[in-house]
Amino acid sequence: MKRRIVMFMLAWVTLLASVLLGAGPAQSADVPAEFGTDWHDPVTAAPPVAKPHGTSCQVTLAEAQFRDFTPYKGTYTPPSGCGDRWSKVVLRLDGKVKGRQYDRLGYLHVGGVEILRTSTPEPSPDGIAWSVEKDVTRYSDTFRRSQDVEMLIGNVVDDTYTGVIDVKVTLTFYAGRPTAAATPDKVLTLGDGNTLTTPRNSERVLAEVYATGSGGGCEEFWYLAVPDKAPYSCQADGGPYREVQIKVDGQLAGIAAPFPHVWTGGWSNPFLWYVIPGPRAFDVTPIEYDLTPFTGLLDDGRPHKLEVSVVGVPEGQGGWSAPVNVLVWQDVKRAQVTGRLIESRSGTPTNSSTYTAGSPERVDTVAGHALTVSGYVDTSHGRVTTTVRRTLANTSVHRWTDGENVDGLDATWTDDESVTVDGRGPARTTATHRTYTMGGSTTIGDDARLRTVLTLGDRAAVSEARGGRRTGWSRLDDTVTGDATYTTGVPRDQRHAVGTTSERYRLYGSGGCYDRSLTTVQGVLTGDRSRC
Repeated sequence: MKRRIVMFMLAWVTLLASVLLGAGPAQSADVPAEFGTDWHDPVTAAPPVAKPHGTSCQVTLAEAQFRDFTPYKGTYTPPSGCGDRWSKVVLRLDGKVKGRQYDRLGYLHVGGVEILRTSTPEPSPDGIAWSVEKDVTRYSDTFRRSQDVEMLIGNVVDDTYTGVIDVKVTLTFYAGRPTAAATPDKVLTLGDGNTLTTPRNSERVLAEVYATGSGGGCEEFWYLAVPDKAPYSCQADGGPYREVQIKVDGQLAGIAAPFPHVWTGGWSNPFLWYVIPGPRAFDVTPIEYDLTPFTGLLDDGRPHKLEVSVVGVPEGQGGWSAPVNVLVWQDVKRAQVTGRLIESRSGTPTNSSTYTAGSPERVDTVAGHALTVSGYVDTSHGRVTTTVRRTLANTSVHRWTDGENVDGLDATWTDDESVTVDGRGPARTTATHRTYTMGGSTTIGDDARLRTVLTLGDRAAVSEARGGRRTGWSRLDDTVTGDATYTTGVPRDQRHAVGTTSERYRLYGSGGCYDRSLTTVQGVLTGDRSRC
């Protein structure tokens, strides 16, 4: 109960701070008839990272201007004055850009560990500034030693695309005792040949994969792909179904649905995203795979191969990036932990992507897959068995007309996962139900006016139970809706663009409540409402 009250109060404090520190919504008289040469700085309705009180230390990780594809390289040194154990570590990226530029994808590595994957907003002629905050406490093991730093936001600057991306990234360390269950003992990267060697006393292993389809080709819009026989600009033999798999020594160890990212130039209409980006656009969430059932195999002191692949990508076609970090929790009372894989059962993958010719053309997709893996480790506190069950499903209807002047999609992805840990005491189960939705269309009229109407949804329901009794729960719903129109094929100042975009971010459960809504019209923030 005490934790719930603290979280509730913290949510209200952060909400109040965001309102007091930011500019208030504009009145209707302040909204221009169309987009001009400047607009509100990018903002999201997501909550800021909660920060502890007490001693803190700040380190600058990177400070660079990105004009091309040359990475920034520097050196990280641990902070002094905050010890080498921290209750929280918070990353903050501050960026600015002006002129004209595409959305760009970037990464930040410390000691080879990817701690941030991000994309950028598209700027106004007068310039914008934005920021991203992320809790990176889980990488504390990496931060305890001096490390090489590498950051890249690949960019092109020329006479047309003039925007130089200027960023500064800092880490703030808060002194205090970390939460042992949440903070791994080791953070590892893959070696040559995608091999991994874990400490021999590992008792829990988690892999995270920053999977993104990008690069400007068809895999950036993989959810719109159609079978080869359908007349559409992006084709893939099996249609739009994508599945991110991880294998250990060639054996399937995890499956996941990739998140359908829409970057800030997405759906041919940057006017949707100038102020409010799509979910996860600025802070790409890695896919997590619980590899603990394979720990008994991994703990033999030998290198093991970890492979990540994206099912559905046409052979020989690139467009996906999938860097891997491995998080390890160790049994400090044992020099070696032994165990074995009990079960690895993969259901038969399904993928039906049916093309129906006509006006409009149509592709209906129904696909999915299921996997169960189970294994045990013999630890200093007894035998612990971990069972991971994951079930994926994807349904979509894609319609378009000749020339793709009308192009629409209604799609839903679900990724259901349960992890049961059975050892000393009652069994603990964490069940997560993830749902991603995308629905809308782009239409180009006879007057060359392009209109995009689109709704994106990022939802997750989490339930924790011990001995069959629920001990905690949460619900997340991040929904972004937009409607924007502009004239194509003319200079920027003749586009006569108009657009409304809104976001509502809700997170509630046994930890408290957070609910914030934003609305922008023609780039002006017209609504900022907090509930709860």
